Amino acid sequence: MVIIGAGPAGTSAAIALREGGWRGLIVLIGNENMLPYERPPVSKAILIEETDPGPKLLVTPERLAELRIDYFQGRNVQSIDRAANTVTLSDGAQLAYERLLLTTGARPRILSIPVAAASRMATLRTYVDALAIRRIISRRCEVVIIGGGFIGLEVAASAVARGASVTVLEAGPRLLTRAVPAPMAELIKAKHERSGVRIETGATVERIDATEGRSKVVLADGRTCLADLVVVGVGAVPNVELAQAAGLAVDNGIVLDKTLATSDPDIFAAGDCCSFPHRLYGERIRLEAWRNAQRQGAAAAANILGANRPYDDVPWFWSDQYDQTLQIAGLCREEDVRVSRDLGANGQLFFYLCGDGRLVGACGFGSLSAIAKEIRMAEMIIGRRLAPTPEALKDPALNIKHLLV
Repeated sequence: MVIIGAGPAGTSAAIALREGGWRGLIVLIGNENMLPYERPPVSKAILIEETDPGPKLLVTPERLAELRIDYFQGRNVQSIDRAANTVTLSDGAQLAYERLLLTTGARPRILSIPVAAASRMATLRTYVDALAIRRIISRRCEVVIIGGGFIGLEVAASAVARGASVTVLEAGPRLLTRAVPAPMAELIKAKHERSGVRIETGATVERIDATEGRSKVVLADGRTCLADLVVVGVGAVPNVELAQAAGLAVDNGIVLDKTLATSDPDIFAAGDCCSFPHRLYGERIRLEAWRNAQRQGAAAAANILGANRPYDDVPWFWSDQYDQTLQIAGLCREEDVRVSRDLGANGQLFFYLCGDGRLVGACGFGSLSAIAKEIRMAEMIIGRRLAPTPEALKDPALNIKHLLV
């Protein structure tokens, strides 16, 4: 078994293969020069804590040895030969596989505008990226973040916590356009503005110049923003080039069937790099979320070993914004009926019902103790394809757990 990519999907798959009874060789290939680690702290704890906490490992060297997983770190795969069932590494070495799992993840989308070579720019995806940003953001440092999505807002919160002055520039009409409904986005925006972040929506960046050791962000309307650091957070691009070169089907990620197999039955995929059909929504989706990657990796491993089970976990995502949490279960789509539940000082919930009355999405923003349990119950309702009434969902006095009966 060969696994390309050592993030949460690849690492969980390697462990699941061994624990699932595979006795043969397992090779896990990662392109970073460190052990597999958690991604969420990259935009949070690593940027905020006074001393560098170091990466939070997904697996220790001792555990890898115990499971007899061969970990090739700092290695890239050059090509896949599907006829010969081999992969070729960048140093020319070849590995044969019985089954191959692609967990190649995604990379930050880059700006398609003129950027001066001397400007100080950063994207955030890896632990090394986080350390580079951490070294710059400090008191009296001016940070401009291009993109009002999750990564941009998490970096904004972390930078403000370190005493930096932060401006977020979002080209769209509001924050988090593709991720949360407009009312929820307004709550999050208000929290950031109360914390001192300056937010500009409808702000199209035309170019980035360099001036006296700083970056000058030039907007389409002629306004400029000076920055000690510009962080670009305008989305992610799935890493499909290796799969595409091997002739696998690609459409908004590596195309999978319901068991996470690619168009080649010997090759599976999992995580941010792939799209798959989801029975709850009747459509093909691609998810960029830590829990999905971890669970999908384990599910792919089970199917490689013959389980043949459809992957239909309810999507779930979380993001820390200062002392509050945002959690999403399912898909919150504008075309579905929205029902709000006001938790007062503890936060706000929004539920989404599709045409046949089923709950298909829920999101909440507020204190962790109040939001987490509500979203967990909503996730279970979504998974069971239940259709609670709007009146029941709206009533904060009604325990959502009762709707599971």
